[in-house]
Amino acid sequence: MKEYSVHLERRRRLLEKSEGVVILPTSGHPVRNRDSHYPYRFDSYFYYLTGFQEPDSVLVMASGKSILFCREKDPDREIWDGYRFGPEKAKEVFLFDETHPISEFEDLLPKYLADQPAVHYPLGADEKWDGRVLSALNAVRNLVRSGISSPSEIRDIRPEIDEMRLIKDDHEIRIMRRAASIASSAHRIAMKSARPGMMEYGVEAELLGEFRRNGAQAPSYTPIVAGGGNACILHYVDNNAVLKSGDLLLIDAGCELDGYASDITRTFPVNGKFTPEQKEIYELVLKAQAAALSEVKPGASWQSPHDAAVRILAQGFVDLGLCKGSVDDVIESGDYRRFYMHRTGHWLGLDVHDAGSYKTGGNWRMLEPGMVLTVEPGCYVRPAEGVPECFWNIGIRIEDDVHVTTNGHEILSLEAPKTVSEIEEWMAS
Repeated sequence: MKEYSVHLERRRRLLEKSEGVVILPTSGHPVRNRDSHYPYRFDSYFYYLTGFQEPDSVLVMASGKSILFCREKDPDREIWDGYRFGPEKAKEVFLFDETHPISEFEDLLPKYLADQPAVHYPLGADEKWDGRVLSALNAVRNLVRSGISSPSEIRDIRPEIDEMRLIKDDHEIRIMRRAASIASSAHRIAMKSARPGMMEYGVEAELLGEFRRNGAQAPSYTPIVAGGGNACILHYVDNNAVLKSGDLLLIDAGCELDGYASDITRTFPVNGKFTPEQKEIYELVLKAQAAALSEVKPGASWQSPHDAAVRILAQGFVDLGLCKGSVDDVIESGDYRRFYMHRTGHWLGLDVHDAGSYKTGGNWRMLEPGMVLTVEPGCYVRPAEGVPECFWNIGIRIEDDVHVTTNGHEILSLEAPKTVSEIEEWMAS
């Protein structure tokens, strides 16, 4: 029960901020085809506040109480689908004030909505639950002549929880350290296993196996295992090409552990040795990442790491003959975007692209202790007129998971080899 006290405390904090009723359903279990289902993944907002992982559940918070609606115990279904907590056990383990069968949700919800000023609910997230909540609201409105008032507002609860999720607590950081460590180990295994003639999906299998061997429940997103020119496709997930000697292999892969994501990218030579041209661009991207990391600290703007990386990359593109003109001209015109077209990072947590705004009041948000973000500059050189042929089909990204601390930052994914010498030595060992 101690484990779920963190979720209880989050519910208390949210109740203090939310006047009215909070209604937060979790995900259903969608059918993949015929009678087979996709692997189940709970809704991140619901899980953040409850720790409860079963589908067909709803959290309601009203009048200072936390109420869970969930599936009833069903010995017959549990033979087929596995253990269910049921309302009684869920109340005890997950520290709710009340629990009820999900079958009673529509009958009981009007009671919690009565005489409340507002409903806090993610309207539009799930049409099934939208209909049930609106039906309950209409039921309360029909009681107006008996002296019962209905909520006059429906407010989106997600922005309020986003702000809470943006600052990770110690419990979350411990899980994310472990998730990053597992993913780092998988990247080391991938470097060891990759060789010319192997298929990209063979390396992907090594990644997935290492995730599961170490207790991660799933990949946090479909792994990108992109050899040669495939690395210049930012979201390449076919992973079905032959790895060739002389090519680079870009792997963007992370695992999910207890709901929390890791997100790491490493790029290395299939045959274990960088060519001079590959090394030039790789060390440029590594230098850009170092500049970006130096800006990850409390009080720095969210934009600062990106600006630092772009300036280093732009200078490098000019030096390598990829861009023409001064560095300022290349940045101002956006010419650098031919080779670096994405941002330098994103929030990381329960979701890979985690909750939280990047601007407040029209200005870039300031970094604070407890935030976790990725830092991931890259360079992608496609064959094109005017582009030196020696750089064609070189795609490089270097990505780490970074925790903002009181004194600066902590790189959670530091165990994955990153410098040219570290990579070549690890692959040769």
